[in-house]
Amino acid sequence: MRLPLENDPSNPTPIFQQLDRSARLPYPRSYYVGRLLWAFAYPLLFRLSPGRWFGWRRMLLRCFKARVAPTAIIYRTVRIFHPWLFEIGDHSTLARDVVIYNLGPITIGNHTVISQCATLCAGSHDYTQPTLPLLRPPIHVGSGVWIATEAFIGPNVRIGDNSVIGARAVVVKDIPPGVVAAGNPARVIKPRPLSSQPT
Repeated sequence: MRLPLENDPSNPTPIFQQLDRSARLPYPRSYYVGRLLWAFAYPLLFRLSPGRWFGWRRMLLRCFKARVAPTAIIYRTVRIFHPWLFEIGDHSTLARDVVIYNLGPITIGNHTVISQCATLCAGSHDYTQPTLPLLRPPIHVGSGVWIATEAFIGPNVRIGDNSVIGARAVVVKDIPPGVVAAGNPARVIKPRPLSSQPT
């Protein structure tokens, strides 16, 4: 099947996107230096580190200006794109194969768990413009949150303290504190019981 050409008179709908006009270097220059250094450090020093060398990975991320609490747990298969735009609080965990796609800032509070294969995506494109300019809105995940396996957290989302995001949920809007949310798109299902005290 032959695709219609841009100026083909038989194609009644003109092509809106003009990707040849898109910005080729959408980041500040300093980012490209950091990205190059991280491209070497990540596979050699982060990814190949022994499984329980959490302190080593915290130190390495801090060398790249991440704000990492001294009790945070980050597994070696976690993928963080821009360490200098990342912050994680005390006793919080990034489980195996979590993706922190932080084109914009991502902050995670205290006592929060991001389960295996979840993705936090702080980046998008403005589809209303023909050049699809890069957007880098932040993500904020509160304290005491559990994001279950393979959930997707989209750009410009805030998840309130003590909330739970169900497995494979797709979160594209803010989630209030103290609730359970699930589905695609995610919606609040019920309040999270918060009256029980730890044993």
